[in-house]
Amino acid sequence: MSDQPTYPPKPRPGDRVAVLSPSFAGPALFPLPYELGLRRLREEFGLEPVEYPTTRKLGASPEERAADLHAAFTDPSITAVLATVGGEEQISLIPYLDGELLRSHAKPFFGYSDNTNLLDFLWRHGVVSYHGGAVMTEFGRPGALHPLTEASLRAALFDGGEFDLREAEDVSTELGRWEDPATFEQLPASEPGTGTYWHRSDRVVEGVSWGGNLEILHWMAAADRLLPVEAYAGCVLVLETSEEMPSGTEVYRMLRNLGERGLLRQFPAVLFGRAMAWSFEQPNDAEQRAEYRAEQRAGALRALDAYAPDTTAVFDVDLGHTQPQQVIPYGGRIRVDGPARRITVTY
Repeated sequence: MSDQPTYPPKPRPGDRVAVLSPSFAGPALFPLPYELGLRRLREEFGLEPVEYPTTRKLGASPEERAADLHAAFTDPSITAVLATVGGEEQISLIPYLDGELLRSHAKPFFGYSDNTNLLDFLWRHGVVSYHGGAVMTEFGRPGALHPLTEASLRAALFDGGEFDLREAEDVSTELGRWEDPATFEQLPASEPGTGTYWHRSDRVVEGVSWGGNLEILHWMAAADRLLPVEAYAGCVLVLETSEEMPSGTEVYRMLRNLGERGLLRQFPAVLFGRAMAWSFEQPNDAEQRAEYRAEQRAGALRALDAYAPDTTAVFDVDLGHTQPQQVIPYGGRIRVDGPARRITVTY
């Protein structure tokens, strides 16, 4: 990856944008957040979403999903590509993608979670993409977009330039069920934000970003989808975990395994998203959520102390599986200013 990343041209209000399901066709089972997301794209962002054959097709093959991606990127009337949601099947899609085709028709791609596979694929072909901004989760948030999320999305989609990440004053915790219309009649429950936690913050680090969802990165490593570790030297590592809520021990083990590969020491700085600490299977109260996040942070610090003791780390950043969510350029430049406690991304 070049130290001078290439940013695809940005869409403008009135443009057509592709809405795809490169992993799980969530709109087929959960139309309510999807249709809300489409409506907000049209009415609040002035964009015209365009569906493709597999956007709502459950069980679409990797070849079919790859064909939709190729079609969206090569269509000259499409100016950006947005994922509907994540999933768990995208790792099987990657072998069917034409990297040169996507590079030569580069467009901004937005997605996260299982879309880490595609973000990484675009990264290794020199295309800056965007970690965040899925249609069902961010655009389809019940009640309204969070103001921090909306500001970040607008800057990443339309404006470009530098953008300082802000700390949220309030964060959403519990989720409503997507199949229940009552979920979308009010804002999600929230609690006061607790700010970020800085570790080894005596320096300023700047580099292009790489990373994504930690569980998916671990799958990618098992599938031998990572480059030689030297390819990541000097990058800012961006990590977050999913609604499956891996324990602090699991986080340590996944990071330890990447450390044994020699990967962790390549990154002078790492940003950890605020861990999702509530699910329908684990409806943690406020104290349990705080304990879970502290355990996960301890697991990560244990791995960093062993494999990357000089790395600057920032925890509980508003990125990934969290609300509000701020978009992170994937392969774009990030400056982590420890003394000023400031994170600046370039959209």
